[in-house]
Amino acid sequence: MAESFGVDAERYDRTRPRYPDALVERIVAASPGPDVLDVGTGTGIAARQFQAAGCRVLGVEPDPRMAAFARRAGTEVAVSTFEAWDPAGHTCDAVIAGQTWHWVDPVAGAAKAAQVLRPGGRLAVFWNAFQAPPELAEAVVEVYRRVLPDSLGAQAAAMRDQDPYGAMCDKAADGMRRAGAFGAPERWRFDWELSYTRDEWLDLLPTQGIHTRLPPDTLAELLAGMGAAVDALGGAFTAHYTTVVVTAARTPDPA
Repeated sequence: MAESFGVDAERYDRTRPRYPDALVERIVAASPGPDVLDVGTGTGIAARQFQAAGCRVLGVEPDPRMAAFARRAGTEVAVSTFEAWDPAGHTCDAVIAGQTWHWVDPVAGAAKAAQVLRPGGRLAVFWNAFQAPPELAEAVVEVYRRVLPDSLGAQAAAMRDQDPYGAMCDKAADGMRRAGAFGAPERWRFDWELSYTRDEWLDLLPTQGIHTRLPPDTLAELLAGMGAAVDALGGAFTAHYTTVVVTAARTPDPA
């Protein structure tokens, strides 16, 4: 699944939500300088936001299709998994990972981040958690139960009140602690909203991990059901997003 997102990099970049400006500003303010390493940079969505905030960004991305898109959009990218990437003496002030740290071994990833971070540098990993309005959420679950009964989407009703990305955040924080080179991990949270038309939402859905490898007929059936659900609400809706962050500062090396 991790290598499936590059099937349509242009759609991915066009439709995936950005991150709150307040998140970017807080990471930049908490870092000792402007040099940023973006783990799993994808098409460069987060990278471009940090560049717009005055940072110099190097991306590391395992999918050459996504990396090629990011380069065309103005981000320097090394093609590699983060664990296998050779820093070759590269150092930075912040290591970020937007919507990607769950593809990285949390302990090995934190240790690699510590290797390249300058003292006081910050590791910050984050995810956008989507929540549909209740009237749409119920209809969406019914579509999943009909088309993909064994999927996470079909189980969404039971998971709705859980901490968004809570398990991933716990693993990330544990990895930072076990790496032995960071201060106590912190959790930050940013709440915001984004409105979608029917067509905008249907454009986004094929980029999501549970959809990227579906047979065309199955995907078409799923999108038809989702479209009908939005039509029933008047053709548009406003989603609530929570951006969850796990972050820690690199401790100085022993004297």
